[in-house]
Amino acid sequence: MSIVLHGVPIGGGIAIGRAHLLSQSMDDVVHYSIDDHEIAAEQQRFDQAVRATRKQLEMLWGSIPENAPAELGAFLSLHIMLLSDVTLTRDPRELIASLRCNAEWALKQQCDTLIEQFDAIEEDYLRERKHDVLQVVERVFKNLGGHTTELQLSEGLDGDAILVAHDLSPADMVYFKDSNVAAFVTDVGGATSHTAILGRSLDLPSVIALHHARELVREDELIIVDGQQGVLLINPEATVLAEYRRRQRACVEARRKLSSIRNTDAITEDGTPIELLANIELPQDAANVLQAGAVGVGLFRSEFLFLGRDNLPSEDEQFDAYRMVAELTGGAPVTVRTMDLGADKSPRWLNHQLAENPALGLTGIRLCLAEPLMFRAQLRALLRASAFGKIRILFPMINSLGELKQSLTQLEYAKAELRAEGIAFAEAVEVGAMIEIPSAALVVGSFIKHVDFLSIGTNDLIQYTLAIDRNDDTVSHLYDPIHPAVLKLISYTIKTASKAGVPVSVCGEMAGDARLTRLLLGMGLRRFSMHPANLLDVKQQVLSSHLDEVGPHVARMLRSEDPDRIADLLQQLNAGPDA
Repeated sequence: MSIVLHGVPIGGGIAIGRAHLLSQSMDDVVHYSIDDHEIAAEQQRFDQAVRATRKQLEMLWGSIPENAPAELGAFLSLHIMLLSDVTLTRDPRELIASLRCNAEWALKQQCDTLIEQFDAIEEDYLRERKHDVLQVVERVFKNLGGHTTELQLSEGLDGDAILVAHDLSPADMVYFKDSNVAAFVTDVGGATSHTAILGRSLDLPSVIALHHARELVREDELIIVDGQQGVLLINPEATVLAEYRRRQRACVEARRKLSSIRNTDAITEDGTPIELLANIELPQDAANVLQAGAVGVGLFRSEFLFLGRDNLPSEDEQFDAYRMVAELTGGAPVTVRTMDLGADKSPRWLNHQLAENPALGLTGIRLCLAEPLMFRAQLRALLRASAFGKIRILFPMINSLGELKQSLTQLEYAKAELRAEGIAFAEAVEVGAMIEIPSAALVVGSFIKHVDFLSIGTNDLIQYTLAIDRNDDTVSHLYDPIHPAVLKLISYTIKTASKAGVPVSVCGEMAGDARLTRLLLGMGLRRFSMHPANLLDVKQQVLSSHLDEVGPHVARMLRSEDPDRIADLLQQLNAGPDA
């Protein structure tokens, strides 16, 4: 019997092959009590498991293949760092004593507590970090039991082997990076989990968050992984199999053609140059930006320098990170968003009371302005790094001209301090504001005289415009990038900025969605910033678009307030001028 499962598509095309199941580990944790005189020995057993885990991860880090994506080393480093967190190394020891229980049970209790805390976080990228904690905990758990910590890949796997796992860690990725596998699927993970990010960087067909794949798939069963639609087909019927083999051939041919445009300039058919940039989260990500075909970094989410640690990073630490990105990109532009922290993604060292509605509370630039010394340190670090490359500074979640002016005042204070100290920086460093809430889009004209560029954050702009929490499954179907209200706000922002000669980019998910490339081009957008994995698909759309044909079509879309009509027009737009 055929079974179809739907999950989160990671991309990489289509794979057809035989399932290879990977073992699970923490399903059946045994709980037993210990006597007082056994507590010290149990704590020692736990400590040994932590030390063994750290040693294994460090060895894996040192054995990463040269051709592995940069993300692999960065995520392994993160897992090593997690092992230094007291919540994973000290708190389970205390639970062993207070609960008088075995180390495995104490570790599981602590892990469950941490996962609950992560689940309460609204920001999706940070919430997905729970999988990193789980992966590290599973490795410690295996070391407690003396089980193997590595994937058990059968020797002589055929090229069509597809890994089916509950989850895959960066350490697992090291092992199968050079293995003969065609694809992978997992039960857990989100679009911004490290499993997803690594999947995209490895460019393998993959689907995550399938929930029950590990239970339903049998070893060596024929399965199809559709990394484009997020579908797993188990034991497909002959007609379905034949159709997917046809789609697979077409996909392979399309990807072959795509790779040939990596070094092609992004210019429309009518000769208009389009700037394609990359979004990054970690300084190390910058190493692959130019290789992916981007001309620079359109969004460096600097807040990830502030998370996962017990103290505020110093100005010098931040300077080193920004300078590293500037140098890795070889003088290409690097847009750094100042820390977009808040109640929903508060570092442990930040002492602020949790708000009832964090998304509307002290977040983004509001928090920066409420903590001027912390903000000033980041601005000083950014200015110092501007002497080593083309750094641009971007203020997040600007709501009004008043907030923008206060931010610029802080920047001028930082400049004055550096001048007085004789420290070099780029006096003419470019400054921009993010347009990600409706109020900012509607008064964007007042920002124009005060900034060098604008950046539209479509993820939050859609959420705030439609009053929809995109992480809430009960209303996620209402999250609509082509809602007429959203399109009008984006179009108005681009039109207003362009009329004043101020460059504007889109750095949200819409920029990396090739189905929306012509729509954004037709609105007048000339600067896109996206995940590097999406860049060639978007470039292909740019190369095959003629602005004289796209513009009038998009104008018709903007005049409509009927969602169905807009969807039909978008389909026609992507079908080409003859549709």
